[in-house]
Amino acid sequence: MSNHLLVLQSDFGLVDGAVSAMIGVALQEARDLDIHHLTHDITPYNIFEASYRLFQTIEYWPSGTTFVSVVDPGVGSKRKSVVALTQTGQYIVTPDNGTLSYIKKHVGIKAVREISEVENRRKNTELSYTFHGRDVYAYTGAKLASGHISFDEVGPELSVDHIVELPVVETKVKDGAVMGAIDILDVRFGSLWTSITREEFYSLKPEFGQRFEVTIFNNDMLVYQNQVTYGKSFADVRIGQPLIYINSLYRVGLAINQGSFAKAYNVGVGSNWRIDIHRLEN
Repeated sequence: MSNHLLVLQSDFGLVDGAVSAMIGVALQEARDLDIHHLTHDITPYNIFEASYRLFQTIEYWPSGTTFVSVVDPGVGSKRKSVVALTQTGQYIVTPDNGTLSYIKKHVGIKAVREISEVENRRKNTELSYTFHGRDVYAYTGAKLASGHISFDEVGPELSVDHIVELPVVETKVKDGAVMGAIDILDVRFGSLWTSITREEFYSLKPEFGQRFEVTIFNNDMLVYQNQVTYGKSFADVRIGQPLIYINSLYRVGLAINQGSFAKAYNVGVGSNWRIDIHRLEN
C-alpha cells in the first residue's frame, strides 16, 4: 500500500525548472503528498549511478514509499516505462533501461508493471516526447503514492526476468587477494566505493592497522599502486594518508583522510575501473 511519500531522483540538476515542474505535476494530482528528493545531481545519462543511488537509499524509507527515478538517455525511444515493486515494499517508477539493476540484484523485485500511457499520462501531452519525467513518471508516481491508482492499475505485468540489466563486475576472491570494481564515488569527499563486500574482504582476515597492497587499473592501464592501512575510521591515519575502510553499505571503500582520493589520482568509476587488494605477508 502507498503511503503518500514520493521521493524524486534525476540527472536534471536544479539550475532550471525541470524538477519544479515534476513537483507541480505531482501536487496537481494530490496536494497532500509528502515530496522529498534523493538527488538531482546524477551524472547526466549515467544509468548505473541512478541504479546505485536507489540501492544506497531505499532501505531507509518506509514500506509503501514511491520513488521516481528519471535518468533517461533513451527518452522518446521504444524503451518501456515501468513501475517495480521491491521485496521490501517500495515502488520505483522509472524507464526500463538498467536503472533497476542494483535493486534486482541486492534488494529483490516482486513484480514489474509497464505504465499504460493511455491511462497514466498527463492529458494533452501525447505529442511531447522529451519530458517523460514530468508527463509520465512524476504523474504516475503521484497517482500511485496518493492511492489514486493501485499497483495493478499501473498497466500490464511484465516478467521480472526480462527487465534490462546493466553488466555487473563479479568480485573474485583467491589466494590472499580480492578483486572487484570501483562502482561509484562518495561524491562530495572523493572516496572510492567498490563492489567488494565486507564479507569478501573479511576472507583476507584483516585486522585494523594492517597494511594491504592496493592496485587500481583503468582497463589494462595501471593507475595506482601502494600499501594502504585498513582502519575503522578516517582518523586512523594521518591527514593526507590513504585508508581502506568499510563504508555505510558494508562495502570496501578507499579514502584519503581529509582529501579526495578520486581527484588525487584521477580515478573514475565503472566496470573498466578495477581494484585489487592483496594481503601482505609478514
